[in-house]
Amino acid sequence: MQQETVVLIIGAGPAGLATSACLNLQNIPNIVLEKEDCCASLWKKRSYDRLKLHLAKQFCELPHMPFPQNAPTFAVESASFDERERKWLVIVRNTLINAVEKYEGKFLIVATGENSEGYTPNVPGLDSFHGEVVHSSRYENGKRFDDKNVLVVGCGNSGMEIAYDLSNWGAQTSIVVRNHVHVLTKRIVQLGMVLLKIVPCYLVDNIILSLSKFKYGNLSDYGLQKPSKGPFYLKRVTGRSPVIDVGTVDKIKAQEIKVFPSINKINGDCIQFANGETKSFDAIVFATGYRSTVRKWLKDDGG
Repeated sequence: MQQETVVLIIGAGPAGLATSACLNLQNIPNIVLEKEDCCASLWKKRSYDRLKLHLAKQFCELPHMPFPQNAPTFAVESASFDERERKWLVIVRNTLINAVEKYEGKFLIVATGENSEGYTPNVPGLDSFHGEVVHSSRYENGKRFDDKNVLVVGCGNSGMEIAYDLSNWGAQTSIVVRNHVHVLTKRIVQLGMVLLKIVPCYLVDNIILSLSKFKYGNLSDYGLQKPSKGPFYLKRVTGRSPVIDVGTVDKIKAQEIKVFPSINKINGDCIQFANGETKSFDAIVFATGYRSTVRKWLKDDGG
């Protein structure tokens, strides 16, 4: 089977759905191709039990567009641009009927996001670790880690919230904080996003950082160093988001969650950190982010 349209959209996540909805409102023909059996699969299949949106709902709304419940699933095998025809050719495998299909379009939108594949860093000695190793994309809750020594690697939003969840389930929790990080509350972030519409970014950052210091004090005393640039500046320039605290900071201050610097090496159950400390763990949760898989199927002129 071969179909042709004006715009091909790869990925039925929030960005892909929003793009399709906007194109539909302008009567521009488009087709959304998705390899999973649902839309927004990252949220439905790879999220831990307590995961919720941190931002106020007005900042997370999508253009209104119901998604067909009977939509087939499509796994993209390759996408290439035909110079002679001036069209994109996308080859997919329809997983419902196990058949190869082809789609052509004048434009190609890649909306697969940056979270396609969980990334686990190559830590020296990781293959010698005797305990359980899990990426945050496969973490559900801390029930099975009760009374175990668990190390969370990564201090982004997922890492900080998973550490909080593990502690609540009774795990002896530690977290690796390698990078400098801004820690804010939901309300402070919401205020900042509203202010950005009327106030320059540097002023918003000054206000937000003052509120954060009033709320948390000097977090460097607890191993959480603050970046030299403001949170909204970093978000705008680097795409890096601040950590929205769900209660982790209080647990760190109460020494219910211990903070470690980066890992030097792993030897069996023992992990050595950059400050020279060594500690034994029963499990490691890598909340070290994701990487895009676009390069696996998006072809350049050289194939």
